[in-house]
Amino acid sequence: MKSKVTLKELVGTKIIYAVLLACYYWTWARQDWQDYYDAIQYTVAIFTIVFFAVHAVRIHRYGKEEKDQQALQNLHRIDAIGLKIMVTAAIIIAFASAVTFIDGRMAGYALVGTIFALTVIRFFLFCVMNRNEI
Repeated sequence: MKSKVTLKELVGTKIIYAVLLACYYWTWARQDWQDYYDAIQYTVAIFTIVFFAVHAVRIHRYGKEEKDQQALQNLHRIDAIGLKIMVTAAIIIAFASAVTFIDGRMAGYALVGTIFALTVIRFFLFCVMNRNEI
């Protein structure tokens, strides 16, 4: 693993964090139980620990490398767009919960789904903006 750590890699790994968040929310919010749920929970927990350890090493290595300032500026622009998307989604989910279109568990699924969608959108916008800059 002597390869250079890129900002694109770090932004892309946020998608894995969002998937892990969705898995953990599912384990907390489900209302039934199957025998294989234990295996899923243990697998997700072990993967999370290993992934965090490997990713921590990559982040540490990225901190020592020279940073692409244009890519960082693009990431700040994309984060500003993402903030507006998230605020809008949170308002819609809160309104739907307030007028009882959805219950609390479904609102949680909607928030987790929004976070996942936002990480995917963030990654694709970052790829498109950086490709056009070259």
